[in-house]
Amino acid sequence: MERVLERAGTRTELRRAVPALVLIAVAAASWAITAHRMDGMDMGPGTPLGALGWFAVVWVTMMAAMMLPSLVPMAVASRNAILFTCGYLVTWLAAGALAYALFEGVRSLDLSWLAWDRGGQYVAAGVILGAALYELTPLKSACLRQCRDPELAGRRDRPVLLTGLQHGAYCVGSSGALMAALFAVGVMNVAWMVVIAALVAVEKLLPWRRPAVVLTALFVAALGIAVALAPGHVPGLTLPG
Repeated sequence: MERVLERAGTRTELRRAVPALVLIAVAAASWAITAHRMDGMDMGPGTPLGALGWFAVVWVTMMAAMMLPSLVPMAVASRNAILFTCGYLVTWLAAGALAYALFEGVRSLDLSWLAWDRGGQYVAAGVILGAALYELTPLKSACLRQCRDPELAGRRDRPVLLTGLQHGAYCVGSSGALMAALFAVGVMNVAWMVVIAALVAVEKLLPWRRPAVVLTALFVAALGIAVALAPGHVPGLTLPG
């Protein structure tokens, strides 16, 4: 009987280990592709996003790179990690399309006061400070709580793809403000992509949820203040010409 239980436990561990390794491999490949695509691009605030189709492909690749490592515990808790992950990424694709429409819509207005040497610097800083404040709101807390809950991923009363979509929605609610901060420093900036991905992982994976959120809020607030007062000293920030 003990041997049967041991074999069953081993099979369960393998069923979890294989998709986890696949997701980590996909994330690593996505980082490599993203770094290659961004090579030589102007990665500062206000960088044009290009055509919608091009941006959609780049955005999904970015989200796979940034989000899949911290998604692993939830994905392996689901009945089908690949379907769950596909649903998750579809939600982030929808969020990216909305961000694209907003960003390009504002750019199309050609507002002179948004130039970096006029008001753009302070607009970027305001977006980042707004992201820091959002970290401390009840909505952020509620979304992060759901985003960290493996029971949601493992639900059997609905299709796996739908569960992935729902989990993605909670994670957009949790990490969307950090993505807004990424747009403010340059959405194509690989160095700051790494920083934001690390902050997301800290919030989702560390057992101390509230301290992780507070530390993230303090870090993002410090970044916003630095962009407002001394952008030239912010590491990795490419200032618009």
